[in-house]
Amino acid sequence: MVLHVLYLIFNEGYTATSGHELARAELTGEAIRLARELRRLLPEDGEVAGLLALMLLTDARRPARTTPDGSLVPLAEQNRERWNRELIREGESLVTDSLSRTPLGPYQIQAAIAAVHDEAERAEETDWSQILALYGLLERISDNPMVTLNRAVALSMVRGPRAGLALLEGLEADGRLAGHPRLDAVRAHLLEMAGDFAGARASYRTAARRTTSLPERRYLEGRAARAREDEHDPLLPTETDRTRYERGAK
Repeated sequence: MVLHVLYLIFNEGYTATSGHELARAELTGEAIRLARELRRLLPEDGEVAGLLALMLLTDARRPARTTPDGSLVPLAEQNRERWNRELIREGESLVTDSLSRTPLGPYQIQAAIAAVHDEAERAEETDWSQILALYGLLERISDNPMVTLNRAVALSMVRGPRAGLALLEGLEADGRLAGHPRLDAVRAHLLEMAGDFAGARASYRTAARRTTSLPERRYLEGRAARAREDEHDPLLPTETDRTRYERGAK
């Protein structure tokens, strides 16, 4: 429960659920401070190490997440030279150590996924097959629809958008993510990858209406405006690009 509360605090700081700012650095900083203290008290607990590693590996990207005017920059477009390499090294060391000597837990797996993203020097070098396998493992030990949603993205990057969209159908029937903007945003992303631009525009707009974060709303509205048949967006791979991604790109 303590770890879950710390993670909720971190997530609210990293992506604020409402308001004009994308992030609240004071919350992420406090969550990391408390996780470090917990790690000091429980040095042999693999999940404590996993949570701290996950926070560090995620927070390392914060400097590149927004433009000077506060607009959201998606992971694939971030300037990775701005990522905090010191935090990445610390996070990778923590997760590698905990995975080698403690029972496997969900925070360790999530940290491993974050590490795979962070170790890629360029977005197109990301090992999506490894990420897909890790999400499959996480899904087996964690009954969380958000895990399945993330696996749908990874599946799309490995096997194409139609595979990911098929997985989303089960999530929609599940109902636990009904009305959640991320479900609509992911559907839009995959529809755009598949070339269904009208469907993508509609889903982006639905996601924009449902989010209470103004930076996210602006980003989603911008994606809807750019989802056009005559304009290829490098953020979203087309079917003809997919062989490049299957060799380990993101």
